[in-house]
Amino acid sequence: MLWIILRLIGALIALAGVILIYDARIITKKAFGFGDQNEATSGLKIVGTILSCIGALIIFFC
Repeated sequence: MLWIILRLIGALIALAGVILIYDARIITKKAFGFGDQNEATSGLKIVGTILSCIGALIIFFC
């Protein structure tokens, strides 16, 4: 039962990472000005990639 919950949590973390990767430009348009937008988009994509990898590792090893 615990491994099902861990896989669900891993899937949600991976989903959040994928959403950050694909919607980074939209998120930064709402939050930052034009000068900071490119750097913030790159930062969100990096964070999304890391979250996706962590979620995938949780799913794979549990």
